[in-house]
Amino acid sequence: MAREKIKIKKIDNITARQVTFSKRRRGLFKKAEELSVLCDADVALIIFSATGKLFDFASTR
Repeated sequence: MAREKIKIKKIDNITARQVTFSKRRRGLFKKAEELSVLCDADVALIIFSATGKLFDFASTR
């Protein structure tokens, strides 16, 4: 059973948008860390939320 593709568009519900942002942000940080470890690469990730809050990740050796 395959997942259906979703259309990429702005989420109208503010609560749902915030929940999706938080979940996807965690996923991006996890992928950035995995890329850094597996490929021995220097990775930097900067994310600004809709409210202007800064989230960042930087790999270190």
